[in-house]
Amino acid sequence: MTRTPAGRLFRTATGHDLVLTRMFRAPAADVWASLTESERTARWFGPWEGDAGPGRTIRVQMAYEEELPWCEVHIDACDPHRRLAVSMTDSYGTWLLEFALTEADGTTGLRFVQHLTSVEGIAEVGAGWEYYLDLFVAARDGSPRPEFDEYHPAMTPYYEALAAAEAAPHA
Repeated sequence: MTRTPAGRLFRTATGHDLVLTRMFRAPAADVWASLTESERTARWFGPWEGDAGPGRTIRVQMAYEEELPWCEVHIDACDPHRRLAVSMTDSYGTWLLEFALTEADGTTGLRFVQHLTSVEGIAEVGAGWEYYLDLFVAARDGSPRPEFDEYHPAMTPYYEALAAAEAAPHA
């Protein structure tokens, strides 16, 4: 199956934000549960353990990565059913991530943001988040789980073009 990349890159005061969105025919409370309950995160990202709450750190197992690594996830902000901001630390460094939910007329929009200090490696990062968010969709609607090779290297030119456009001088 051919996947269409949809990420956007926005310049910020500290670097760039990689933004991806998905829509769900479900209330925000249900989508929130898929983002925060360990038995549900296990279906698309990995299970977690610990005492979750703002200012606390939990451990998450990345169930769809080779060797099933564990990483530390600090909960920076949590506004239930609306916004979750975390700092995830793994062998590649610290990832500043944010999930925002908006609900209208029985549909919930998910806006995922990774705050980047550099666009280096954006092709792999962008394809990776497209994959994980589509795993999230599949876990929620029961559709077949996607395969990572549908995303990378196929999405590389798209994300490299986003980075090149941001590197070009702005008039």
